[in-house]
Amino acid sequence: MNELKGGRAAEKLFYINRDGDLPVYAQLAENLCQQILAGSYRPGEKLPSENMLVEMYKVSPMTVRRAINLLASQGIVTTARGSGTFVKEVELGSASFYLQDLKELFSDDATTTVKLLEARFHPADERVARKLRIREGERAIFIRRLLLVGGEPAFYHRGYLVNDPNRPVVEAELEVTDLKGLFQGSGSSLIKHGDLYLEATLLDEEETQLLKLNASAVGMLLEHIFYDFDDGPVSWGWFVCASTRLRLHTRVGIEQVNGMRDERIR
Repeated sequence: MNELKGGRAAEKLFYINRDGDLPVYAQLAENLCQQILAGSYRPGEKLPSENMLVEMYKVSPMTVRRAINLLASQGIVTTARGSGTFVKEVELGSASFYLQDLKELFSDDATTTVKLLEARFHPADERVARKLRIREGERAIFIRRLLLVGGEPAFYHRGYLVNDPNRPVVEAELEVTDLKGLFQGSGSSLIKHGDLYLEATLLDEEETQLLKLNASAVGMLLEHIFYDFDDGPVSWGWFVCASTRLRLHTRVGIEQVNGMRDERIR
């Protein structure tokens, strides 16, 4: 049975379908979200109280609470005990950037290839020893390689791996880049987590020659370090590329939400 509901800022008729697949609280959350997206409730503005929403939509307090919790879990609203529920304001400090361009490169096996330039044992200097948490002078595995796109060099990578015969990650590392499997969702099962750092850099002579760039070109440097399930470093290294190769994108504020549903009920 469909029930017609309305309320403040509900300029369009809203139906709660109690016979549908989507729970009532999820329907309510989606309706409130659509009103927020339409500007009926602005960032920082307080939503109607629980009692008001119960009356407006003729639903139970529990349904309202679950709807609000769902909106909060999506980062759409915030709640403050004793004050109410507010539309979340835009926070630039919490923005997350996505390396979509890199993901697309690593995922395109038809045009993207990896050329191994060098692989050898190398005594760890102070920096390598510190990054990999090994003794200075201890042997690590050093790798250099080029990531080619359409036959042309796009990224130059150098990396160090812990020389541990009990870690079968080494053979795989010689074939592909550290990040390729992770971007494709098929990374090593030995890796628990990692840290990535992105910064601008002035490319040196070796880097510009390998990447076929003009001398003293400005580039981007993507440093990575991955850890195993004992929180010990597995590998450390860095990619360099032309500054035009990496383009970061993010979106702040509230996005369009289609078919809002609590993940726990799927």
